[in-house]
Amino acid sequence: MSNLVIVGTQWGDEGKGKIVDLLASSADAVVRFQGGHNAGHTLVINKKTFKLSLLPSGIVRQKLSIIGNGVVVDPIHLEKEIRNITSQGIDVNSSNFVISSDCFLILPIHKYIDGLRESQKKGSNKIGTTGRGIGPAYEDKVSRRGIRFSDFKNLKELEEKFISIYNHYNAWIEKFEGKVISYQNDFEIILKCYQNLSKYMDNTWLLLKQLNDKKSKILFEGAQGFYLDLDHGTYPYVTSSNTVAANASIGSGVNPNQLKKILGITKAYTTRVGNGPFPTEQNNDIGEKLGKIGNEFGTVTGRKRRCGWLDILMLKKAITISGINGLVLTKLDVLDFFKDIKICTSYKINNQIFQDYPSDVSYNQNIIPIYETLEGWEQETKGITNFEELPLNAQSFVKRIQFLVNCNIDIVSTGPERDENIILNEVFN
Repeated sequence: MSNLVIVGTQWGDEGKGKIVDLLASSADAVVRFQGGHNAGHTLVINKKTFKLSLLPSGIVRQKLSIIGNGVVVDPIHLEKEIRNITSQGIDVNSSNFVISSDCFLILPIHKYIDGLRESQKKGSNKIGTTGRGIGPAYEDKVSRRGIRFSDFKNLKELEEKFISIYNHYNAWIEKFEGKVISYQNDFEIILKCYQNLSKYMDNTWLLLKQLNDKKSKILFEGAQGFYLDLDHGTYPYVTSSNTVAANASIGSGVNPNQLKKILGITKAYTTRVGNGPFPTEQNNDIGEKLGKIGNEFGTVTGRKRRCGWLDILMLKKAITISGINGLVLTKLDVLDFFKDIKICTSYKINNQIFQDYPSDVSYNQNIIPIYETLEGWEQETKGITNFEELPLNAQSFVKRIQFLVNCNIDIVSTGPERDENIILNEVFN
């Protein structure tokens, strides 16, 4: 058995899609286990760019790609994404793509209410949601009024559930906008989507058991990043699902004993989209330079990402809680043009030094990051595939991170292309 879980260690956008694509060549199946189409995974293959939000990245490799029960699915978006990737020459069929019939749905009213609620918030109170209905869909799941694909087997009961959900949200909509939204047109649209997508649906937990029984290699693809986790992230500026590695079991139905290797993806610096705390943010020329060189714009939202130096305290917490036993360092090449490079190794809060990430970061405005400054290499590293060919200062930077977090760096990414990597340790064999 050789299963692998890939998760982000920061606020998402760490480059998970590229690494999933790289390692999918050794996998028999790739599984999404949480989130929805608020994920944004960009793959660059032979200078051709694929942008995925809901489909597992393994689909580009034509690997068996599974959407697990922990994902909330917008059927309208999923149909669109399938059409888009098919137009790029990628075949999507019932042999290489499977959706759990236990997935909960994102309905049009979820998207509407998501935008309405965010519009009522002002300034820093805005969560920074993508407005795609993810939160309200998870809310319905927890409140036991959600709709799953399996509910389409009884259309009378399904319609009653639609009415109940629309009545619930119309109370909000009527209050703020003086109108209500009829369920009927949306019901017909979603029903048609189901009819088109039903050929992909199956009992995926059982499928995963069968794959494991055959000693298949399964790759579990996380979305977003550790600090957007509902329980462990910078609450309330988080997503609506658990992004930690443990959710790979819950969100797919696979036995947790079958998850052996957990790979954490981290940028050589730090970014985040939207509001919320960011201790090492560089709201200055350095931040602008990182963003420009790194092309830091959200795949899903197109929003400019906030940029700052690498935060070791953040990374250590993500490693500990997610059980990460290997790291991938991405976007090393973005740092090629910096004379000095900083790494945050501790915080100073009210004259007290913290070596570990505090629990109240979201509410503490007095964090002063303490940096260790390393000499930059000011040489191009893009496309280098051998560690010894890196400039000595770049090698020292990688080794220093590895030492500070006490975790092996297995892969260093030196560019956006599939083959622009330094493989230090085999992670999927």
